[in-house]
Amino acid sequence: MNEPIPVEERYRHHGSGKWFKGNVHMHTTRSDGSLSVAEAAAYYAEHGYDFIAITDHRSPFIRTEFHEQLPIIILDGIELDGQDDEGSFYHVLCIGGVGGITKDMPLMQAVQKARSEGSFLIWAHPAWSGNSVVEGMRHGFHGVEVYNHTVEMTIGKGLGAFHWDSVLEQKRDMVGLATDDNHFLHGVPPQVGGWIMVNAAELAPEAIMASIRRGSFYSSTGPEFKSLYVEQGNRVVAETSPIVHARLIGPVTHWKWRATTDNRTMTQVHFRIPEEWPFARLEVEDAVGKKAWSNALPRNRG
Repeated sequence: MNEPIPVEERYRHHGSGKWFKGNVHMHTTRSDGSLSVAEAAAYYAEHGYDFIAITDHRSPFIRTEFHEQLPIIILDGIELDGQDDEGSFYHVLCIGGVGGITKDMPLMQAVQKARSEGSFLIWAHPAWSGNSVVEGMRHGFHGVEVYNHTVEMTIGKGLGAFHWDSVLEQKRDMVGLATDDNHFLHGVPPQVGGWIMVNAAELAPEAIMASIRRGSFYSSTGPEFKSLYVEQGNRVVAETSPIVHARLIGPVTHWKWRATTDNRTMTQVHFRIPEEWPFARLEVEDAVGKKAWSNALPRNRG
């Protein structure tokens, strides 16, 4: 089992190690995708990705059992779906630790098995699934999809920021992940629209998984965080690719905002986190509406 790491002890963009780009939600011909594992891996390698997770529906992917040579690092994964004991419907991504899960397992039995194996549990597309915040709090998910590209592109229900922020008011260690949920289906152009940038010591499955568990990553649909840190206990400092909006987001109606005018861009922002905020995260947006999201930022309450 992997013990939770307190927010104050986690990295949030300390900049040691290297940055690696990855997608942790995608499907192949092993479930309802139209590309094989090898074809999907080649597609992401060609688009500049360093790693992916294969998350076919109710079909665990375990890399040690896959013997083809692949051009990209692949993490173990599965997507589960079904109802919990109270009748609520979920989709849950399990990254790493998916051994022993079978197709016929009820949702909660499969989730418990994944948890016992040390899997990282992600609450998938909560708006599409029709989940409430209370439902999201019920099972102690480690992360939530702040952005699901395929769901947002096709039916406009791919945003999870409201669910994420509502949970963060009570559970500051939940992380947010941007994903593709790519099925490579005919009529839906395969696109690379949401990803995570992981800060890790090396490009290896164990190192990538360790950084994801620590929250050592940010999510994006375009912009980059060049650096992001908290100094003097509560001063957030970020250097980014060119952006036009920066938002320090806190609980309910609380936020701080910086914006440019006259078609200018900015690459540096800073904010103070108010003492009374239970959490703060940074969101930036570029001139064409693409966004990037930090995880909840640590601070020294002194």
